[in-house]
Amino acid sequence: MTISSSLSAGVAGLNANATRLATISDNIANSATFGYKRATTSFETMVITPNPGSGIYSAGGVRAASTRLVDERGALVSTSNALDLAVSGRGMFPVTSAVGIGEGISDRALMMTTTGSFNPDANGVLRTASGLVLLGWAANADGTIPVLPRDTIAGLTPVIVNTNQQAGDPTTLLRLGVNLPATATEAGASGTALPLSVEYFGNLGTSEALNITFTPNVPATGATNEWNLQIRDSAQGGALVGEYTLVFDDTRGNGGTLSSVTAISGGAYNATTGELDLTVAGGPLTMVIGRSGDPNGLTQLSDSFAPTTITKDGSPVGNLTVVEVDEDGYLNATYDTGFTRRLYQIPLVDVPNLNGLKALNNQTYQVSPSSGSFFLWDAGDGPTGAVVGYAREGSTTDVAGELTNLIQTQRAYSSNAKVIQTVDEMLQETTNIKR
Repeated sequence: MTISSSLSAGVAGLNANATRLATISDNIANSATFGYKRATTSFETMVITPNPGSGIYSAGGVRAASTRLVDERGALVSTSNALDLAVSGRGMFPVTSAVGIGEGISDRALMMTTTGSFNPDANGVLRTASGLVLLGWAANADGTIPVLPRDTIAGLTPVIVNTNQQAGDPTTLLRLGVNLPATATEAGASGTALPLSVEYFGNLGTSEALNITFTPNVPATGATNEWNLQIRDSAQGGALVGEYTLVFDDTRGNGGTLSSVTAISGGAYNATTGELDLTVAGGPLTMVIGRSGDPNGLTQLSDSFAPTTITKDGSPVGNLTVVEVDEDGYLNATYDTGFTRRLYQIPLVDVPNLNGLKALNNQTYQVSPSSGSFFLWDAGDGPTGAVVGYAREGSTTDVAGELTNLIQTQRAYSSNAKVIQTVDEMLQETTNIKR
């Protein structure tokens, strides 16, 4: 009976608008929630009318379909916490619940979020106040990230930062710029060796020294422009780690620069790069003395002995001062000695259909059949954006728009209630016919 279908359509309209009202209420309630993605409700007709022209029409009503717009991005809000993280563009951070850490991480435990305020707990695990643990790839000792699978989270581990940790950085590269006096290789010179001590840092953060001596080759007549270079390592009790013969150019074009370097003992000299390959107590160390014709390395000019530029990498043991995540997703620790070490890489998770993700509490999501399988990207690669520190992503709720939708929903709900009231009155009239 068509009048009964009208009653059903009115009830369906009430249910559909009640669903829309629920999404609007959720959106307004979370208008200040960081990372919240607004939900929308769309209506679809239900048609059960027989063949056209039959003269009979049965109302099918309406049904509601709700969708969370995960692909919408909220505005970034700056903060003062270095580990407040957001994504500028597409992509999400991999996280898991703190409850399941001790049981190991599985594909089922993977969750994603677009923003979070992370801080180390008592064990140094980076987590939010709601218990979401940040996941990443741990770096090797030299700061490189190992090659790991991108379609599973088998290589991901909880990010752990101990704020009271210490670390040192051994010296592996030293650049030596020294001017030797040209007059020291002329006939009649004293032939006195010129000493130089250069500090370097060992594998345990200890301060060691390379004791270098430059001894001129003094001829009976004229000038040789030749020196004997000896390098001794204090960490090995002053043992000789390298001895070389240096010859300097005295031509007009390249006067004062290295002409040739001949190894007597120790590591070889690379004429292409100007490097000496030394082996000190802690392992290999590269010393750059300059290429042939290079005015930035060792030189022989005038009558003065002067170190011009001595630079090296490495640092002594230092205390951790700050931990930050750069735009490429690398988590770097900086120590009070100026040394910076890469600890983790935070990948960004992406799926083919973001709006198909399953929504969970605390602005987190999980993959579903509708979303498709996830893939772990380096930040900035593929479709993903950059990681932004000192920032949170704001809610995508537009309060003005939601209030407008609220008015429309209220009117539609009232209209459907009026339909039910009218059907009730008509059915009452039908009942009255019997009287």
